[in-house]
Amino acid sequence: MRWCILALATISFGLIGCGSSAGGDETVDTPIAKAEKPKDGGSIEVQSFKGGYDIDFFQKCATSYEKAHPGSKVTLQGDPNVWDQLTPRMVNGTPPDLMFPGWGMDHWALAEEGQIMDLGDALKTPGADGKPWGETFEPALLKLGQLDGKQMTLPYYMMMYGWWYDPAVFAKNGWTPPKTYAEFMALAPKIKAKGMAPLTFQGQYPYYLVYGMIMPWIVSVGGEEAMKACQNMEPGAWKSDAVLKAAKMLEEIRDKGYFLDGCVSMSHTEAQQEFLNGKAAMVPCGTWMKSEMSKMMKPGAKIAFMRPPVVDGGKGDPSAIQVDIEPWMVPSKAKNPDLALDFYKHMTSLENAKAFVKEKGTLMSIKGSNDVDLPEELVGPASMFKESKLVYAIQFRHWYKTFFKELEDSITALVSKKLDAAGFVDRLETAAQAVRDDETLKKRKI
Repeated sequence: MRWCILALATISFGLIGCGSSAGGDETVDTPIAKAEKPKDGGSIEVQSFKGGYDIDFFQKCATSYEKAHPGSKVTLQGDPNVWDQLTPRMVNGTPPDLMFPGWGMDHWALAEEGQIMDLGDALKTPGADGKPWGETFEPALLKLGQLDGKQMTLPYYMMMYGWWYDPAVFAKNGWTPPKTYAEFMALAPKIKAKGMAPLTFQGQYPYYLVYGMIMPWIVSVGGEEAMKACQNMEPGAWKSDAVLKAAKMLEEIRDKGYFLDGCVSMSHTEAQQEFLNGKAAMVPCGTWMKSEMSKMMKPGAKIAFMRPPVVDGGKGDPSAIQVDIEPWMVPSKAKNPDLALDFYKHMTSLENAKAFVKEKGTLMSIKGSNDVDLPEELVGPASMFKESKLVYAIQFRHWYKTFFKELEDSITALVSKKLDAAGFVDRLETAAQAVRDDETLKKRKI
């Protein structure tokens, strides 16, 4: 297996209104594993982003850790806007001992300023099972937390991006999930003839089309190198044949009326609900889809995951998948970093990782954690992750936020017929040049 290791930064779906903030609220009574080697006590403070997966599992880990380590105290709190609370504390030198600040805080800037610890040495120490801690993580996901070769953050759960469909609807109509763009274009008229839109998307958050169509198609058409060139803001990259082809594909779907009417103005849950209601056959979203929408699904309803259809004859590996993680870190001025790391070892033990998969319905970054009786909708993604020869992540979203906003606006303009494919790439190359010319921006490369 060959990994495309994007080693300078993580992405995350940062999923606002979805991804990172997506996930199920429902829980089950899953036992939390105990750490093997009690420490001598002490106390730590942990602050966490509180999204769709909540913080209740982390709090149960805190309770079980305290029971296994008499005299230790773990105070774990969370908030949907935790970054607003953490920013002044980082400035004042009074940070918590361990934190998951979400994507509202630029942790790469913190790393460059020396405000978070290099965890490389910690990964060489024994984990909860006695093996070197670093060896317990999936290597491709672990590398996403590196900056200039230093391990600045650690992953917990992971997300994959693709399209979702209703297998019962497809079986009823004799449809096969399209593996290629040509297959999609052949299937779409049949779907439309049944009174359904082939596709919907979360129009208020156009990054869903960045993750679900534009970047996968850039990878499919131009291969790994085209994707890297775009993320590295290389001259001409955003006006390349790969980007133009991806834009023309989106333009063609638009012109043929294959998007659900009105979806450009829909929120993430509105668009996904229309999919669940049978108004659209497919929708791009991450692996948090079921957790996010479970309370809105009809009893017995099922959804299934597929890769975005690849381009026939493209340079990219058809097994390529796009992933994301959520970064945890230890501030350099933490009062008790050793206990913080020991607690995170407890959280990332194989038993706890498996429990998180079962309880929250998502995949994890710990080796072997996904080898459980997975929820049906995660069986496919887990298999694809194992089999993929190219795993990649979108990082420039967090490096160059002004550019990414321009990309989102350009996608909206393209889907709304205010821009054509040629205008799309021209606009983005101009925005990329502005990034290259901005001396105040830290330039990063994959």
